[in-house]
Amino acid sequence: MPTPAVASSTGFTANTLTDIDLSFSPAVALETAPIYDKLRTVVPAVEWPTLAPTIAAINRLKKQLGAVILAHNYMPPTIFHGVADLRGDSLALARMAADTEAQIIVMCGVHFMAETAKIINMGKTVLIPDPLAGCSLAESITGADVRLLRERYPGVPVVTYVNTSADVKAESDVCCTSANAVEVVESLGVDRVIFLPDEFLGQWVATQTKVELILWKGHCMVHELFTPQELRDLRAVHPGIQILAHPECPPEVLAEADYVGSTSGMIKFVDDERPARVVLITECSMSDNVAISSPQTEFVRPCNLCPHMQRITLPKILRSLQTMTHEVLVDPAVADRARLAVERMLAVGRGAKG
Repeated sequence: MPTPAVASSTGFTANTLTDIDLSFSPAVALETAPIYDKLRTVVPAVEWPTLAPTIAAINRLKKQLGAVILAHNYMPPTIFHGVADLRGDSLALARMAADTEAQIIVMCGVHFMAETAKIINMGKTVLIPDPLAGCSLAESITGADVRLLRERYPGVPVVTYVNTSADVKAESDVCCTSANAVEVVESLGVDRVIFLPDEFLGQWVATQTKVELILWKGHCMVHELFTPQELRDLRAVHPGIQILAHPECPPEVLAEADYVGSTSGMIKFVDDERPARVVLITECSMSDNVAISSPQTEFVRPCNLCPHMQRITLPKILRSLQTMTHEVLVDPAVADRARLAVERMLAVGRGAKG
């Protein structure tokens, strides 16, 4: 007896996983050959037959649905280079989500990214392949916390890192990412701001501006694990290595780095400087993704993986497209207020490379 189809809110009827042939055939090999040409340096040939059928199925289904797949830099290369249509850091993804004409958006990242996409596109279907893909920063603060801070510091504007829930964004004046945090803080033209929730990012921003920052003690569970001794050991083992660190790392780690910047900033550094050997002090998957497009550089990988990002997998993306799950919903009243903060962020330096 055939497996019943699943009807989606878009009117499309998709078959379940059991109805899709996920065997590795000559046709699949030919269809996915250009993708594997990109991935061959990070995916062993023996593994490709197990990955290619799912990648091919995702790429066929997204075209049939008219869906677009957005992928953060921390996604595994098989997702980032295998099925994603639009790729980038949090700022780039927010801009892409605002600009896309697709009616179905699949966010391969964590939940706050999918929520941000929904806030900007309330009339579209936004999906996340695993709703448990969360974020330690987003979980470190609530909308109620922001309201209490406003009471404590009346009249002081609130700048909120995009790594937050819709409720927190709704209580904020403007959002920012690590790529534009300094620019956003200075765009307000005030002497003092409340900067939430990443304490380490806020401490770094404070070194780049004369604006006083009131900080919150939120941390990224990946970046806070790096230590200055780890960086010193890398220099000892790899003389001449260039160390690039994300500003979510502790200040003592940033002090050991050659360059501090957002994920997009690190990529630009590698593209422009073309270092012989480099290490990216951030989520490990990003090194694989950048290495594919920067073969001239040797990447040393201190592998700190985000467990939330790793929840997004190829089979989950396929099921997400087949069943139109898991749909991200935001209360319209909350979304209206949060959208103002996001749109103000997007308006700062619009058109500049993040």
